[in-house]
Amino acid sequence: MHDYTHAIMGIIYPLAAENALKDIKTEEIRNEVLGFKRVLQELNINVIEINTTGNIREKLMMEDLAIICHGIAVIPKDFSSPALNVNSKLLQKTLVECGLTVIVQEPHSTAKLSPADVLFTGREFFVGISDYTNENGASFIADSFPEFPCTPIKMPPDAFSLKKHITVAGNDILTMCENEVGKTLLKKIEREATYTYKTLTVPILEAANCVFVNDTLMHKGIEDIGDPCFKVFCDKIDFPRRSLKFTELTKIMLDPSSLVLLTKLF
Repeated sequence: MHDYTHAIMGIIYPLAAENALKDIKTEEIRNEVLGFKRVLQELNINVIEINTTGNIREKLMMEDLAIICHGIAVIPKDFSSPALNVNSKLLQKTLVECGLTVIVQEPHSTAKLSPADVLFTGREFFVGISDYTNENGASFIADSFPEFPCTPIKMPPDAFSLKKHITVAGNDILTMCENEVGKTLLKKIEREATYTYKTLTVPILEAANCVFVNDTLMHKGIEDIGDPCFKVFCDKIDFPRRSLKFTELTKIMLDPSSLVLLTKLF
């Protein structure tokens, strides 16, 4: 369900001063990204890098650009910056070259869609309904992937994106923060889900975003999430896992799922 052959990431070179962000250690960010890339390669993933544009965050933010599943890529029509619009075009070119079917939202569409609100469990889709994703956006996902159940989940008013609070931690396992938003979302998912899932609960929000790839869980390291959260992963996960240093990436609001678009190419 979560077997992949390729990953698409943005390239981060040593950046010019005008591309840097205040109080951010650019070289440390580069090292963290390279560490992430190295883990993917150790999991037999071929990494495709795109020479993206914009500031550091825009160059690395892949998650906002597409939803990819079973050889189909869905591209939103709206982006928060001109740089992400450029990066979307670069991504579309790469996806076509890889042989994926690319579905781009029509400019006049009433569907609002943020990929960070779209969670694919391997069996079904959940789409968080928020200021950035509406019911028509959820319908767009359902129409694009008709072979999978697709359920809209209304986000609480104080929530971030759906994948900030809940991600996949293993086959039929969801990881979530034990705060009120996480509990509320989990109840909605449990009530609406077509399938049954186990839950891995972490004490803080910063630990909830993970990437599960090729039977291995990738999560933030102890220096970023602290002993209690790290102990949850150590005690509860009985399959391979790899921890990631995300200290500087977290400062620019990037999580593990933000950095990469995963796909299986045949």
